[in-house]
Amino acid sequence: MNLEPAYQFIAIEGNIGAGKTSLAQKLSADFNAKLVLEEFEDNSFLPKFYNDQKRYAFPLEMSFLAARFNQLKKQILEPDIFQRFTFSDYIFAKCILFSRITLDDDEYDLYVRLFEIINTQMKQPDLLVYLHNPIEKLQWNITNRGRAYEQNITDTYLQELSNAYMQYINTNQHLRILMIDCTSLDFVSNEDHYNNIKVLICKEYTPGIHHINWLME
Repeated sequence: MNLEPAYQFIAIEGNIGAGKTSLAQKLSADFNAKLVLEEFEDNSFLPKFYNDQKRYAFPLEMSFLAARFNQLKKQILEPDIFQRFTFSDYIFAKCILFSRITLDDDEYDLYVRLFEIINTQMKQPDLLVYLHNPIEKLQWNITNRGRAYEQNITDTYLQELSNAYMQYINTNQHLRILMIDCTSLDFVSNEDHYNNIKVLICKEYTPGIHHINWLME
């Protein structure tokens, strides 16, 4: 089967530990596409934030705002004549989703004003793929990938993030959104599971939310 994505800019999103990066890497390799990965491991505020969230929340979110803007502006807005498709493992709106949870009200109000100025310059994905996972699976993935600074992430924090993503999706139904329930999927190790997702990625969708729920053996 000669598959090809229906859209040029596809973003993979999901909670911490959802498998965003793994899926984006596999898809970009298969389609010889540009790959845009969030550069979070170079952020010196991240380990500090997980140890003292209140103290480091604002500098962390500001640093991510600047880093995501600079990366996406360079990678998405500048055309590439050699690669027709682009896969990203995050969307710029992620800034608002995380900051709403981590920042105090006055900090959030300032952050939103800055975000809205920058957001007008950003390109929305042609297709947003959201990987939905239950909290238990997210925690299992987080534990097994072994990043030391992530090991104390609470179920409550993950649930708040899930709720924030759901609110964003429900209020942005002008976008094409493919929501995949990954409860029973292992697209990293199981090639059949991955190929099913790849087929879905290549279909055309009308604006709105398109739910994919299945049980895979």
